[in-house]
Amino acid sequence: MAGIPSVQEAGNVLRQETQIKLSIRTPPIADSHTIIEAMGRYLTKDPPYGSKIEFECEKAGPGWMAPKMESWLESAVQKSSELYYGKPARMFGEGGSIPFMGLLGLKFPKAQFCVVGVLGPSANAHGPNEFLHIDFAKNLTCCVSHIVHQHYLHKVQNKNKSSL
Repeated sequence: MAGIPSVQEAGNVLRQETQIKLSIRTPPIADSHTIIEAMGRYLTKDPPYGSKIEFECEKAGPGWMAPKMESWLESAVQKSSELYYGKPARMFGEGGSIPFMGLLGLKFPKAQFCVVGVLGPSANAHGPNEFLHIDFAKNLTCCVSHIVHQHYLHKVQNKNKSSL
């Protein structure tokens, strides 16, 4: 936000200008351009007290949703988490706002994805100090190595089955 004074400096005055920048994540199956158009109509409708409201979209991109995990990958993820963290893996969807993943999904629609991050203790994702927790990152590296190895074994097993 810009044009809004701090609480310590705020007074009972009218400001000439206030700017607000919104960042939203849309569901992966929603059309982001349709949502942006609707937001623009809603936010600029009926400005109070003769004020002027402008709406500008800086950028927009489609969401992405990973395909359902195959059983071998789900098993590999769980096993690696138990091996290196001593607890089950936890997964969540967050809107798929990593543009590169959407491009990969389009290029390789049948591929399995395991997108990971290093949000360990005291992490501050996308902040000025993301704080890489070394032990957490080492365990994550081991997990990814384990999953890649399980992928290799899965491919070898399927190749042997198809050659019978």
